[in-house]
Amino acid sequence: MGRLNLILENGTVFEGQGFGSEGDVTGEIVFTTGMTGYLETLTDQSYHGQIVLQTFPLIGNYGVIPADFESAAVGPLGYIVKTPCQFPSNFRSEGDLGTFLRQKGIVGLCGIDTRALTKIIREHGVMNGRITPRRPEEVSLAEIRAYKIKDAVQQVSCTRPVLYKSDSSRYTVALFDFGLKENIRRELLRRGCDVWVLPCRTPATEAARLAPDGIVLSNGPGDPADYRELADNVRELLQTGIPIFGICLGHQLLALACGFKTHKLKYGHRGANQPVKDLQSGRVYITSQNHGYAVTRESIDSSLAAEWFVNVHDQTCEGLFYKRYPAFSVQFHPEACAGPLDTAFLFDLFVEKMEAGKHAEGQKH
Repeated sequence: MGRLNLILENGTVFEGQGFGSEGDVTGEIVFTTGMTGYLETLTDQSYHGQIVLQTFPLIGNYGVIPADFESAAVGPLGYIVKTPCQFPSNFRSEGDLGTFLRQKGIVGLCGIDTRALTKIIREHGVMNGRITPRRPEEVSLAEIRAYKIKDAVQQVSCTRPVLYKSDSSRYTVALFDFGLKENIRRELLRRGCDVWVLPCRTPATEAARLAPDGIVLSNGPGDPADYRELADNVRELLQTGIPIFGICLGHQLLALACGFKTHKLKYGHRGANQPVKDLQSGRVYITSQNHGYAVTRESIDSSLAAEWFVNVHDQTCEGLFYKRYPAFSVQFHPEACAGPLDTAFLFDLFVEKMEAGKHAEGQKH
């Protein structure tokens, strides 16, 4: 592959080498600190419209393993690494990273100082950039600055309901797909849940007709404040009294549905080593995260919800439980793929809430 330039919206230029698909892409540049999990990152729809920078210097050494994908499609527009591994070693591998990027149409850039780029984002915040074979003087910085991720959830959500049956079929869950990571569905299936995966704009009344024991609001891309229609629908879901579990974007939509606010973080939380503190027990968990927005703590109405988890690094809100509804939510990824399994117990808590709801319903009849 030939030489490529990365041009930031502030005019900074990095010269590197292409190693993925040929192309010219503009996107929001974000960094992730994961040492592993690059396949999950590349197939995570929460990265839609973004250019992902890996801070770990060597990426791709265990190859391409389709069983580890988080979706059938790819998330990011571009991918930046210091050094891609050309000769992976893994008995499960079915190819190398560069070939995968070419097959999926992702523009890859390597051979730049990724540490310096990470420090720029850390100090100045997330910014747009362009990976291009063109010379810097041929590129408009105004066009780069004007880039904005739009209608991302609608673009990555499924288009029709799909039912996945578990072995025991103890519960039925309506899972709203805002950019779903497949391991969320897998964790529910492991716990005996039949899972209806629903398009993002499925009306609350239509979801309720499925008679679910619980509702899960998935992760997804974009600015949650842009999705007022989705938040309004979540407000209607809350009124059904069905237990609700929100994850990542789902957590933010639940908060917006209750009148709370969200804000953009300086450079976000992305990686498999983010510590959060349980405010009830005082215990700290290591979590996998991928988000650039957070629920604004000052906007939380304590009569409606209580903070559950906070990020140890910057004290931002990482979880809420609701006082008037059987609902709770977390900003991180308890399905932990890739990442630690510290908070997988939250799926068990959700099952307990569904069981309690079924018991209460049974007593009415």
